Amino acid sequence: MKLKPSKREQIFPLPVALVSTVSNEGIRNAAPWSNITPILRPLEEVVLASWLKRDTLTNIRETGEFVINIPPVEMVEAVMVCSRNYPPEVDEFEMAGLKSHISEEIRAPGIEGCLAWAECTLVEEILREKFSLIIGKVVNLEVDEKFFDEEGQMDFEKAKPMSCVLGSKGLTFTCPKDSGKSADYSEMFLGGKEALSPKP
Repeated sequence: MKLKPSKREQIFPLPVALVSTVSNEGIRNAAPWSNITPILRPLEEVVLASWLKRDTLTNIRETGEFVINIPPVEMVEAVMVCSRNYPPEVDEFEMAGLKSHISEEIRAPGIEGCLAWAECTLVEEILREKFSLIIGKVVNLEVDEKFFDEEGQMDFEKAKPMSCVLGSKGLTFTCPKDSGKSADYSEMFLGGKEALSPKP
């Protein structure tokens, strides 16, 4: 079966993050984001893609700051409230019943109840005709220790970070499940643990 190339988002399981910003006037904004990812490993930069008419993008351009909040699946109702196209003068924290998580390095607040908070500053905007790519640098990273070990590894089955799968008429919220297989990073390299050696 073939799909239209414009349906390419339907073949990717996607993360769900809440990106929180604050306007120059002090209005808090929170918006769900799936077009977001760390840039390689183990760098400090992240990238998110945005339509041009988004309050989040306007706030990032004006203040140079944003927070990537990682919500658990239990916050799905708040995420859906934040997905609505409220006018810029509306405080979306209030609309969704969210409480601010005080940031340490930037003015924009995080969101209480999330699993992790990445405070970011704007590094570069790559502008295209219909969208923008925002490259940010993580300047402070905080996690809820109830769901992370001392090395910063998430217990994802306990934490249940929100993700989603998109369809033609809507989306389904999901969360990761252990496949029963783990691998060391060294296994990706020839000469590591010989995991990639051809079988006899």
